Amino acid sequence: MTRCPHPARRHGSISLASMTKALLTPVCTLLILAGCTNLAPHYDRPAAPVAETLDNAATLSGTAEVYAPLGWDAVVQSTQLRDVIALSLQNNRDLRAAVLAIERAQAQYGVSRADRLPTVTGSTQGSRARTAADLTTAGRPQINEQYSAQLGITSYELDFFGRVRNLNEAALQEVLRVTDNQRSVQLSLVAEVTNAWLTLAADQARLALTRETLRSREASYSLTERTYRLGGTSGLVLAQNQTTVDSARADVATFTSQVARDRNALQLLVGAPVPPALLPTIQPVPRAQAATRVDEARRGERATQVAAPVAMLSQDALQLLAVPAQIPSSVLLLRPDVMAAERSLRATYANIGAARAAFFPSISLTASLGTASTELSGLLGSGNTLWSFAPQIRLPIFDGGRNQANLNVAQANQKIAIAQYEKVIQTAFREVADALADRATLADRLAAQTSLLAATERVYSISEARFKAGADNYLTVLDAQRSLYAAQQTLLSLQLAEQANRITLYKVLGGV
Repeated sequence: MTRCPHPARRHGSISLASMTKALLTPVCTLLILAGCTNLAPHYDRPAAPVAETLDNAATLSGTAEVYAPLGWDAVVQSTQLRDVIALSLQNNRDLRAAVLAIERAQAQYGVSRADRLPTVTGSTQGSRARTAADLTTAGRPQINEQYSAQLGITSYELDFFGRVRNLNEAALQEVLRVTDNQRSVQLSLVAEVTNAWLTLAADQARLALTRETLRSREASYSLTERTYRLGGTSGLVLAQNQTTVDSARADVATFTSQVARDRNALQLLVGAPVPPALLPTIQPVPRAQAATRVDEARRGERATQVAAPVAMLSQDALQLLAVPAQIPSSVLLLRPDVMAAERSLRATYANIGAARAAFFPSISLTASLGTASTELSGLLGSGNTLWSFAPQIRLPIFDGGRNQANLNVAQANQKIAIAQYEKVIQTAFREVADALADRATLADRLAAQTSLLAATERVYSISEARFKAGADNYLTVLDAQRSLYAAQQTLLSLQLAEQANRITLYKVLGGV
């Protein structure tokens, strides 16, 4: 319906404010009515398909009754490692991409949110035309003028059945999902950088141990060679001694290469060169302290750090988390990956609502309000009112099953999202359970390995003494030497595993 100006009907001046009010008042009324219906199914969080609690067999005395997540800066004790992590949070490209993904999702949500509001446009136009004398009834040239100014709304959908609103809700859940994903990427980055830094420290310790072992075996070989020349030992003993030297030399080359690879891996995670001052340092431990460390490990029921007799990892790299004996599985719901999966699930509910709305009539509105005059000076003064109101209703009569198919797709996506959400929770439960299981035995394994190391050192010392006294051959010394080296390497591996378990437990519990 359109009303055009009529020269006999003039109502005085029309202000822009009155035009806007006259246009928007009925629109606002329709907006209120349009928000009354939502066809999306009611959302209820699915029950977690896991046990209600996680048992912690490695409970420390004095731990809190309720687990409280800690930030990474509270868990990481090493100042060097803290600085490396801070550097990675500034430069890591995966994290940077995750942050930019949030910006993109927010922009897309802004586009979706704009669809819920009408787009109001303003326009002005004017025309001036001359008609030749032979084309007029008066027989003289005429000049015709027309000027107008309008405010209009074009094809605004009245969301009576919640289609636009549900699409907007799905876009909002995508923003929240991407935000949770960024938190998950950051949490994983902290854990990966920490593990890379600890692995570098462990391999540096292994390299130091291997170099010392090589020096010891070379000295032993020199002594054996002199003894062989004097006829004091056999060529077999000399050859076997040579194999130990070659094996140690090969290990030195292997760990030298591995340390370089570890530095490259750490630098890739950080996203920038790591200053040498921030790289881990190895703490040499005199052999005289080995027995003391063993006694300490035996006395402490939950000893967590045991020194190697040659080199060791930093004792205070990571804090041991205080975890209660029973952890409610609801803690897992705070993990960013679980929260992201739930955001995806909620979005499918909104998409079902939008698909259901397609079965109902779609109402859109095009309207305008303005003024016109044959004189420019009279446009805002005594111009005639122009208005138009053109609602449109579209009824889905026959679509070949398209709407039903879209609804089926949305419902299938909902079922898939539920299964994926439950899978994420189950995975999180297993990760925490595995980390707690490892924690329960690591202290005992460290204490046992330290005791074994001390025993192999005694065996090696006794074997050397018996050989020098002529009571035993040198093959026994070589066997004891190999056993000692293997025990030292195993202890370093256990130290790395214990430190890695601390950061793993922080990650799987959804640290902040």
